[in-house]
Amino acid sequence: MTTSPSTRTFSKDGAAAGSPGLRPGFRSFATVCVAAVLAACAGPQPERAPPPPPETACTAAGAGDPLVGNWLSVRRQAGVVGELRTLISLHADGTMSYGEQLSRPGKAPQGLGETGCWQRDGGELVLRTVESNGSPVDLQDPIYVNRYRITREPGERVGLRAPDGADLNARRMPPDYRLPL
Repeated sequence: MTTSPSTRTFSKDGAAAGSPGLRPGFRSFATVCVAAVLAACAGPQPERAPPPPPETACTAAGAGDPLVGNWLSVRRQAGVVGELRTLISLHADGTMSYGEQLSRPGKAPQGLGETGCWQRDGGELVLRTVESNGSPVDLQDPIYVNRYRITREPGERVGLRAPDGADLNARRMPPDYRLPL
């Protein structure tokens, strides 16, 4: 018996009479199973190697560079109650330490301590922080690279212009000098 498409009969589940049709719930289950099998056949993706970490070795300063030493700047800043003391220690091997302390009357001083590398780049002093308050930093984050324009060549004093425009007029301190507690 031949039926035309317009005279076909269908069962309750929507399959044409006489055909082995699939129930809608089973079709969804079958689709999920086929997708799972295909996903399982896909091989594991090769792992991407992380990018190499930036170089953290410091480069020694030029012989006799007058920036080598301890430099202390004491200043006041608009909008800040108290005195900001900045001690920058630049070593001949290219390592540095940077300490900033806020001293306010009647309160314990608050501070920041960073270590890393320094170099002279033309008329600028470049400080690259590797650790801040004893913790490693994200070396990709540009906040840890600070460039100070040298406004007065070092002798007993050095003039530096900070990235935020603040002028640091620092004086040379003895090699064992530390910020007071």
